[in-house]
Amino acid sequence: MMLRLEGLSKTYKTGDTALGDVDLSVPKGQIVGLIGPSGAGKSTLIRCINRLVEPTKGKVMLGDVDLAALGKRELRRQRRRIGMIFQEYALVERLTVMENVLSGRLGYVSFWRSFLRRYPGADVQRAYRLLDRVGLIDHADKRADALSGGQRQRVGIARALAQDPELLLVDEPTASLDPKTSRQIMRLLTEICAERDLPAIVNIHDVPLAQQFVQRIVGLRAGRIVFDGSPDQLTQSVLTEIYGAEDWDAMRKDDEDQKSAETEQRARLEAIA
Repeated sequence: MMLRLEGLSKTYKTGDTALGDVDLSVPKGQIVGLIGPSGAGKSTLIRCINRLVEPTKGKVMLGDVDLAALGKRELRRQRRRIGMIFQEYALVERLTVMENVLSGRLGYVSFWRSFLRRYPGADVQRAYRLLDRVGLIDHADKRADALSGGQRQRVGIARALAQDPELLLVDEPTASLDPKTSRQIMRLLTEICAERDLPAIVNIHDVPLAQQFVQRIVGLRAGRIVFDGSPDQLTQSVLTEIYGAEDWDAMRKDDEDQKSAETEQRARLEAIA
């Protein structure tokens, strides 16, 4: 197993429990979709893995290393093994696309190299290859704030891959995107993980999108795993258990409304053509 969580828990000083004794293993090459209602602990789980949020107890085993037990210096070194892709992209807007991708190498170069933006030639060539892979080679010299949302997310993917990671953590990658772009981003992520045999945990709010693209789905409710299985095992009763009847009915209606809107838009475009 590439990643193994054992009894992972997070309780805040207020006494609120965000995660309660989560056990989870993710083998090499597998993409896990993390679903659940707001406040279920999905983002907390992802952030506890790389310790952007400090777990209260439990183990986070990446290979044979317990990330939860590391001191700050060793944690910084081990974080290079984990690529993080954020919902809001987390790009430096005033920098170019290329400079943002190269920032994925910060853990490997000296302070002065990074400060002066003098990255080794091999890193620059790697960045060009990654931009080509995510379809942005022609945008390398553009500022990040000149890109669309889908393009920014592609930069975020390339930056994470620049680390040469052994694990990807992906937090709501499609939350700010339209349905078509969301599918493109999920397809790109799944293709890249397959090419590199990369395991990934994707926190995703769109259940039908998760069912379409990921190999395994883990459902969280109130900080605990209530479902762990394949997409085709997500029956209506299971989804009601994860989300609650009222929340799941509302989500299903929103999805139906979204599909109707897409159908109407396609019909209008075909009529114009």
